[in-house]
Amino acid sequence: MRKTILITGASSGLGRGMAREFARRGHDLALCARRTERLAELQAELLQAHPAIKVSSRALDVLNYEQVFEVFRAFRDEFGTLDRVIVNAGLGKGRPLGTGYFWANRETAETNFVAALAQCEAALEIFRAQNAGHLVVISSMSALRGMPRNMTTYAATKAGVAALAEGIRADLLATPIKVSTIYPGYIRSEINEKVKHTPFMIDTETGCRLLARAIEREPSSACVPRWPWAPLGIAMRLLPLRIVARMN
Repeated sequence: MRKTILITGASSGLGRGMAREFARRGHDLALCARRTERLAELQAELLQAHPAIKVSSRALDVLNYEQVFEVFRAFRDEFGTLDRVIVNAGLGKGRPLGTGYFWANRETAETNFVAALAQCEAALEIFRAQNAGHLVVISSMSALRGMPRNMTTYAATKAGVAALAEGIRADLLATPIKVSTIYPGYIRSEINEKVKHTPFMIDTETGCRLLARAIEREPSSACVPRWPWAPLGIAMRLLPLRIVARMN
């Protein structure tokens, strides 16, 4: 079992939900995010519910790239090893291009791609030294095609991190280091809590249980939940763009 798991963006949404699920499964957890008050609350909750595990938390703004390396190394030193790193921290505040919201699209791009690159670099620095580890990159089903309106930049960044993870996987095929790209479908979280009437949306607890189950299998890639997103993913790649655009 990969005993010690580091999760970024753990103070809310899928990161928080996955922390609860992996704690239930008996993993030690290294949790980081910007909102330290919420991290402290989560840490106390998990330790009370699962006193046999170790939970540590640290403040991390993933856009502070030097801090990413410092926090990952500090967790490694504290636990002695990091067995799995889940690159989860992300943002979804994009707007249609050309409508005066470059700042929002830029922040989404920097958080979802450049900061993810920093997290992958920091994780792999540790994994290469250990000659072991499991890197998990959280992408999105929206990564499979270009998406319209507010999703354009978000989808592009998630396609970028999926390609990044695949490139890392290609580089490490002959090593004990595993790399998984996870494509969540519609799972209710803070990033989409205002979105109403979305088809196939599942609740956070169910979604995070399925995410943890998929991650534990250590696949090269996985759609979560598998139904209906695995067949829909095939359709999204093949359908004309005008039809895909209506699915958003």
